[in-house]
Amino acid sequence: MLWFARHYVEMVAVMLVGMVALGRLESLLASAIGRPHALVGTTVSALLMAANMTVVVAAWMRLRGYRLRLIGEMVAGMNVGFLAMVPLWIGTTSHHTAMMAGHELMFLGMLVAMLARRQHYSDHRQ
Repeated sequence: MLWFARHYVEMVAVMLVGMVALGRLESLLASAIGRPHALVGTTVSALLMAANMTVVVAAWMRLRGYRLRLIGEMVAGMNVGFLAMVPLWIGTTSHHTAMMAGHELMFLGMLVAMLARRQHYSDHRQ
């Protein structure tokens, strides 16, 4: 159980690094091309946030030697619930609520993906 929890916490940390680092990079690029407001809007910013976290998690898992199938399952787990909610919040919820819901759905989806492969994520040898 310790290795399972350790992996989950590690993935959450990596997600947050991706969100912050790539989010900042997006802002800089948008400003550099003279479109600083291109990323404004609940749906656009929420989808970019999800993409930032997903890309970094997938890269980290690959770097750590995980098989592509496990990476794909993790990516799907992180994004299926999140993407399913996008049509529901377009124009109906605040930016803050959409972002919080997106984060919660990603954390939950990641946990579900890990629980589906509990034996794998509970073994420190991978």
